[in-house]
Amino acid sequence: MELHNNLMFVAASLAILVTMGLALARALMGPTVFDRIAAINMFGTKTVLLIAVLAFISGRMDVLDIALVYALINFIGVVAVLKLVVNGDFHSSPDEENTSSKADRG
Repeated sequence: MELHNNLMFVAASLAILVTMGLALARALMGPTVFDRIAAINMFGTKTVLLIAVLAFISGRMDVLDIALVYALINFIGVVAVLKLVVNGDFHSSPDEENTSSKADRG
């Protein structure tokens, strides 16, 4: 039974690696910057899942802390990149955005 369970986790790891490759291909092909960001986010999520599966296979549950930290870094990174793409900088506040949009309208 132990071999059967390990074989299932190895198969799951291989499937995760395949989906990571597909996400990487989507990130390289685009076509828009938002598609690329979504693909990188999916790649990060699959990385967290792969770390969790490998932690379970090895029996070291303390590695799950690394997966959680990586998930937080992935989330914060994606939010920061989206803010950079949409606003053009990291420092604009909602008041500045409203003021600039009113000035643009005339």
